Amino acid sequence: MNRIFIPVIVFTMLWSMIFTIEVAANAQQPSREEILSQRMDYYVKYNDPFVPWHHLAAIDQYERNIQAVRKDIPKREGVIALQFSQEYWAGAFNPDLNDTSLATIQYFGGSGLDGDGDGKADLKNDDDVMFTMKQYLSQYGPSEDDFKLALWEYYKNEKVVNQIITIAKLYKHYDTIDLDTHVFPVPVRGFNYSYRGTWGASRGWGGRRIHEGTDIFAGYGTPVVSTSYGVVEVMGWNEFGGWRIGIRDNHNTYHYYAHLAYFNKDLKVGDIVEPGTLIGGVGSTGYGKEGTSGKFPPHLHYGMYKFNGRTEWAFDPYPSLTQWEKETRKKKK
Repeated sequence: MNRIFIPVIVFTMLWSMIFTIEVAANAQQPSREEILSQRMDYYVKYNDPFVPWHHLAAIDQYERNIQAVRKDIPKREGVIALQFSQEYWAGAFNPDLNDTSLATIQYFGGSGLDGDGDGKADLKNDDDVMFTMKQYLSQYGPSEDDFKLALWEYYKNEKVVNQIITIAKLYKHYDTIDLDTHVFPVPVRGFNYSYRGTWGASRGWGGRRIHEGTDIFAGYGTPVVSTSYGVVEVMGWNEFGGWRIGIRDNHNTYHYYAHLAYFNKDLKVGDIVEPGTLIGGVGSTGYGKEGTSGKFPPHLHYGMYKFNGRTEWAFDPYPSLTQWEKETRKKKK
């Protein structure tokens, strides 16, 4: 009996230890809500009349976005994603690019500052990084034009400036950074629709090219809604997409809705939308001069494009659509 009983006890003890370790590890990992709360605490901490919190939050989110898709930029560890180059922080001619001394950083023309009062300017310290960005922005002023100028002087890229302005606009409008909800672009109940993965399929009209999106077939006039929070960036006619709308979200993603039969008459470029906002109706416009329609069955062409701070490229929206469809159906029950 002992030969059987002892291994059972050992196995039980080992299993209990493994379970305890897993529970402890999971307990140490903050939830999504806790992560967002920690970020918000930093933005509010360094908020003042000259540097509103949503400006700091927008820059931080933009930096987080590009770190997720760029292999040449390391992901910064910490609550804050914002990071400065070593040369900018310590000074281009500083022999110690990891310098944390305020005196020598200043001597060599570096910009790193001490945010938590420990006497050091540490590039890896969230408080120091946020305080340094706050001081930089405070030189320009609190208005959107001031903010644009500050961003241009720092990034020297108009598309980057526009992306950060979009994020800031969304954060200010909703007074939160929790804007990650999505919905399916057509009603999941009450209307018939169908779609499948068509990414990369060949297209002939207008020259040889591939299909950069997913076609959702539905009847004429079926409502089309925004899948995300975002700002209307483009609205009008395109010879390929017909009547189309482009919406930019807070994750550097451009959402493209094409072949529409009509637009929401209350919508215009620059407007803020949210998941479920009506933007138009399914149609069959495109493949010709303005007003061309009926060259193909009515459907919504939905595309997604990612901006990485340098270039923008299309990626397959089908996986996202299937996920959002499931989530939308659950909410509708």
